[in-house]
Amino acid sequence: MVEAMRLLEYQAKSLFDEYGITIPKRYIANNFDAIKKGAEELGFPLVLKAQLKVGGRGKAGVIKICKKPEELKILYDDLTSKTVQGEKVKTLLMEEFAEHTNELYLSIYLNRSKRCYSIIASAEGGIEIENVGDKIILDTGIDGPTEKDLEYIASELTLNGNSKKNFIEFASRLTNLVVKKEAELAEINPIAVRNDGTLLALDGKVIIDDNAMFRHEEMNKYEDIATLEAEAKKSGFSLIELDGNIAVIGNGAGLVMSTLDILNDHGGKPACFLDVGGRATTESVLTALTLISRISKVEAILVNLFGGIVRTSVVAQAIIYAYKNNIIHVPIFARISGAESDKAKEILNGSTAKVFHSVEESIVSAVKSVE
Repeated sequence: MVEAMRLLEYQAKSLFDEYGITIPKRYIANNFDAIKKGAEELGFPLVLKAQLKVGGRGKAGVIKICKKPEELKILYDDLTSKTVQGEKVKTLLMEEFAEHTNELYLSIYLNRSKRCYSIIASAEGGIEIENVGDKIILDTGIDGPTEKDLEYIASELTLNGNSKKNFIEFASRLTNLVVKKEAELAEINPIAVRNDGTLLALDGKVIIDDNAMFRHEEMNKYEDIATLEAEAKKSGFSLIELDGNIAVIGNGAGLVMSTLDILNDHGGKPACFLDVGGRATTESVLTALTLISRISKVEAILVNLFGGIVRTSVVAQAIIYAYKNNIIHVPIFARISGAESDKAKEILNGSTAKVFHSVEESIVSAVKSVE
């Protein structure tokens, strides 16, 4: 399974700065003394932004504008008291408040299905790109978009003069970052367009392929070993957090990815996917369920297991233990087949977990349970 390292916003912006992408003046703080020092350097108004790897920070209320010194302690206490989707706010990014006339969206990502880089741009920045109807999507070569591609996109965005020139330069530098760092994704949302046509990256997201990390030792400084993903990795399996409410557990990359696809086809939204691998034990599966229990947005767990090397009865025993010891409190919908599957079904019979004959049946039931 392809694993990825997701950078926090301030880390992504450090990369932007390294590649010449203009960012606001900023200060990183993890205590109130540092917050006061940052405010002295930046002045008011300023923006306080919780540094989290989950999405939806704006909706969660962890991005605040501080207009005067008297508000600083109140906002700091409010932000650092919050937990969003199981992730505690520990670090704040402070930035100057940047006046601007409009906002753009730009991302470049590795399109694995087409074996190329693709670029997405929109004149509607500041909102999730999935909710934008009018956007430009362009598949490019393995070296990313050319200058001709970028000129076309800038024209489609109806940019002109300095803003067009600066957008092309912005996108070119973002392309350079993606290709040089072997990133899966680099996103700026929004890009602020100022009165004079200059641009600023107001927010940033960068995802690096873990499989390329051995070629980029300079990126090791960005690893956050406190994340659930890192804890899962230490336990010998893969966990990737997403933005939905149904956790997906399977054994084997292909099985997990196909389960995600079917879940999406039925209108379900995965909260995470977890590959327990081929050598799962009762203890490791219990660890996996414990990690999932810490993701507060999870409302149901979908299990799709095929017993080969993995004895499915081992997984069933872990599920029963997790329920009996109040580790998990949400329903489990399971499709189990292969080695010892009859024994696994017998173990789960009469428990809170529901066992189905097909993947589709288990998915339909899981989706209905969270509606």
